[in-house]
Amino acid sequence: MEKETYRPRLRIRIIFADEEMIGPGKAELLERIDHCGSIAAAGRAMGMSYKRAWQLIGTLNAMFKAPLVDSTRGGPGGGGAVLTDLGREVLDLYRAFESDAHTAGAARISAMQALLRDIPEGK
Repeated sequence: MEKETYRPRLRIRIIFADEEMIGPGKAELLERIDHCGSIAAAGRAMGMSYKRAWQLIGTLNAMFKAPLVDSTRGGPGGGGAVLTDLGREVLDLYRAFESDAHTAGAARISAMQALLRDIPEGK
């Protein structure tokens, strides 16, 4: 892909402790839960197993002062999941941090991109 047509992107992971972090995957999972209303559906939309989606939400819920996702069990009426107010706040803070980092680093990313070698088409 030509460097003029490909736009670099940042993938930021904020690590609070060895097993306590938030990055693009967990942020996307939170967004999809908010959109789908279901942890299982959010995981499926990301190509993630139901078990893995639940593990990530369990980690996030345990990391913060209160849960980020509130879920109800399935059954005849079906279950569901919603972001809590804290969940929305954490997601908004993470996305704002990403935006700030992108804005602050744009000139350096551009300068670095200009130093990439040209790759002939077809290779």
